[in-house]
Amino acid sequence: NKTTRPRPVYLWNVLDVQKWLRRHCSDYYQLYHEKFLYHDITGRVLLRINENILLRLGIDNEQHRMDIWREIMKLRLKTDMLEIKDIERRNNMNFD
Repeated sequence: NKTTRPRPVYLWNVLDVQKWLRRHCSDYYQLYHEKFLYHDITGRVLLRINENILLRLGIDNEQHRMDIWREIMKLRLKTDMLEIKDIERRNNMNFD
């Protein structure tokens, strides 16, 4: 029974990022989703974004930036955890 895993973030397209933004930053989606679209923010780019880049995207409100940044950090952590699990699974298969 293989549970289907969501597509890795680094393969997300612009629309996947929009979905993530709407779900995880819903308070700010209406304010900023067009900035993410305009700058072609894909999953690969999203994982590299820092607070400074959010400012350059035009997110001037510091509280909004911090909240969005926190969600990006959580996403990054989740992505890293899934990669570690994959590596461990591959290593265990090599020892069987």
